Amino acid sequence: MAAGSARIVRYILFAFFGVMVLYFMSSSSIPRPPLPTTSDLKGKQGTTPPGAPAGDVQAPPPVTIEKMAEASNAASVPAAPAPALTNPKQSNDGPTASIQTIAETSGERMNATFVTLARNSDLWEIVKSIRQVEDRFNRKFHYDWVFLNDKPFDMAFKNVTTSLISGKTHYGLIPEEHWSFPAHIDTDKARRVREDMAQRKIIYGDSISYRHMCRFESGFFFQHPLMQQFEWYWRVEPSIELYCDINYDTFKYMRDHNKKYSFVLSLYEYVETIPTLWDSVKTFMNNHPEHIAKDNGMEFLSGDGGESYNHCHFWSNFEIGNLNWLRSQAYTDYFNQLDKDGGFFYERWGDAPVHSIAAGLLLKKDEIHFFNDIAYYHVPFTHCPTGEQYRLDHKCHCNPKDNFDWKGYSCTSRFFDMMKMEKPAGYQDQQD
Repeated sequence: MAAGSARIVRYILFAFFGVMVLYFMSSSSIPRPPLPTTSDLKGKQGTTPPGAPAGDVQAPPPVTIEKMAEASNAASVPAAPAPALTNPKQSNDGPTASIQTIAETSGERMNATFVTLARNSDLWEIVKSIRQVEDRFNRKFHYDWVFLNDKPFDMAFKNVTTSLISGKTHYGLIPEEHWSFPAHIDTDKARRVREDMAQRKIIYGDSISYRHMCRFESGFFFQHPLMQQFEWYWRVEPSIELYCDINYDTFKYMRDHNKKYSFVLSLYEYVETIPTLWDSVKTFMNNHPEHIAKDNGMEFLSGDGGESYNHCHFWSNFEIGNLNWLRSQAYTDYFNQLDKDGGFFYERWGDAPVHSIAAGLLLKKDEIHFFNDIAYYHVPFTHCPTGEQYRLDHKCHCNPKDNFDWKGYSCTSRFFDMMKMEKPAGYQDQQD
């Protein structure tokens, strides 16, 4: 009995010491938050602990973005905190919510903006584009963004887009005269053209709104009051993708290298949509020889010195360009001639060939830039930089086999030939 009792006592002691060891191990390895004091409870979101007088309750100071940034940067910025910039996130025609952001001082900031033509119904497609642009580029530079619409933007569109953009956002209504049939257009004739194009199944051939859009992008977006304050623009459309990091200021690059228009994709236009466009262009050239630039880009547009048009154009859903050039007398006279001839409605002239022909004739060819390093997608075409090391260095996620640059329907080879640029190594592997 005595031996049995001794064994039981030993088991109890072993169990006790085991529990104590586990307790001290857990207490020493897992930090335990201190119990809240009465004063802590009094300041918790305006609630009053039981028994405390209601008059002593004060709400805590709000947690601002600059305080969050200060806390997150405390470990990596031992010196004085970076200067804060007041950033009103929306212009006066939308909800205003001033916030503070930490300035990223990467040199001179250009007078530039993104610009998007969109409807309220495009919201969930344009936010995809915004995330792409912000993540790949604008989070480093915080440029503004102008949204234009032929109808007023609703609060959902404004609030969601503003929340995603690091720069200031502006929302503008397109004037009716810029989104309607001009007085000189025979609307019955225009209707018959649309009906004929619909029967021939020409893309957007029966669309009125598409024609208004092409005319607006060709001659009016840069005249909108919200755009007047800017010198440079980057056009962004819904549902685009940017496949690579962009670690430099593209606007500053354009200024520093005397570029006024740029592209990433080029291709041939549908012949059925522009049968008389070049006739109007030739009328303009005859009436205004003073506007035709020396050493221009005619070679990109024509294989016979301008007698005919080869239908090559820069795809204008991506553009980085100079707004002062578009506001120039040369471009104004050019657009007015085309608008007078009525091809936006009597045919289906697109803004891409209109812009491209203007760039090819009114600018020196050295003022046009191909952004090989901006990897881009707009259905159905992809520009993926040719060069594996570049794609690795810039965290690209495009498939080089999808690159359109060197396919048979692309005009980019023609641009390289005109500029006497060497094609990148490996381009043969991406041809048809």
